[in-house]
Amino acid sequence: MADQPSPKNFESGFVPGRHIIDTYGNGGFRFAGMSHRGSILMLPTGVRAWDVTEPRAIDRTALRPVQAEAAGIELLLVGTGLDIAAIDPALRGWLKDFGVGLDVMQTGAAARTYNILVAENRKVAAALIAVA
Repeated sequence: MADQPSPKNFESGFVPGRHIIDTYGNGGFRFAGMSHRGSILMLPTGVRAWDVTEPRAIDRTALRPVQAEAAGIELLLVGTGLDIAAIDPALRGWLKDFGVGLDVMQTGAAARTYNILVAENRKVAAALIAVA
């Protein structure tokens, strides 16, 4: 049997399943008993590393994983860091075409809101930029 990366270390950049966010800050997040330095996408199929580090980098390419799972997502929460940043209205329209609503807020507020909506078994996803 071939060696596989340990999900406890998030080495593969993907952890299957729905998970709540235990903590955030110091440049990363804790979830599912592990920690990750950097931004993350919390999707219906699992948590994936996200290479976005600033709000202006959020575009269609950055959100392709959300598009791919749109059937299981009614609302995308976008955490833009310590401050709320404007998102291109065309991006909002693009997501709406796939049936996905968009709510933009600070990363901390997005993480807390995500946890509440997951606990309610809502069809939610989150795109969260890591904060210091």
